[in-house]
Amino acid sequence: MAAAEDFFKTIEPVHSGNLEVRLAENSAEIDAAQALRYKVFYEEMSAKPTSEMLVAKRDYDKFDEYWDHLLVLDHSKNKTIDKVIGTYRLNRKSQAKNNTGFYSSGEYDIQSLLSYPGEILELGRSCVDSKYRNGQTMQLLWRGIANYVFYYDIKIMFGCASFPEVSHNLIKLPLSYLHHYHLAPKKIRPVALNDRYINMNSFPKEDINVKEARRLVPPLVKGYLRVGAYIGDGAVLDQQFGTTDIVIVLKTDQVTRRYRSHYELDKPDITIL
Repeated sequence: MAAAEDFFKTIEPVHSGNLEVRLAENSAEIDAAQALRYKVFYEEMSAKPTSEMLVAKRDYDKFDEYWDHLLVLDHSKNKTIDKVIGTYRLNRKSQAKNNTGFYSSGEYDIQSLLSYPGEILELGRSCVDSKYRNGQTMQLLWRGIANYVFYYDIKIMFGCASFPEVSHNLIKLPLSYLHHYHLAPKKIRPVALNDRYINMNSFPKEDINVKEARRLVPPLVKGYLRVGAYIGDGAVLDQQFGTTDIVIVLKTDQVTRRYRSHYELDKPDITIL
């Protein structure tokens, strides 16, 4: 985990009571993050594990070895497996080009983002233990991402977010709302791959009840929208996780301006929801 070592030479972990946010420092902590992901995605939600995952009780894929793993740890617990109560997986362009690429590229054409000047960051596999889903834990995760973004001078963040439905009819309204009101500018707009593309534009803009549509947008997506995020073109069905995915794109300079004074840091900061 060379990237993690580099991170900690420059940025101190953030603490709040018994909780701490930092990057994973060893394989045991990554294993604990994978166990948490399995608990949330496969046991609590409706994802379908492979036979190997079912035996191991771990969520993992080819990307885990190369991505950075941001963790929230509860130091009141004794065992590493119990300490990790929140996680985000982080992948920079400079990392991806030498390793396994981007997770999102399995669902979206992201060439527009890859062509954008400067460093970009893919976010994924975000989850928090059900006992810790509160403001304190989320603030710590956001602080960790903010520090990471500032340190690596990230220009754009992106990643897949999900609706917990696989029926297009159930989410036509919120998808149409996102298409008409939050579509990313073309120069930074990912587009769902042709063989996976689900048209989000089911209703004309003038027929959309904005209040009702926003009510149907998942909280995580609404959080991104509040800080100026855009949506890519087209949704994608994720059979493994039993969700309909969209892709989020967020320019960090927009968030930095808005949240310059939100945290007591010496440098501008961002908040990620």
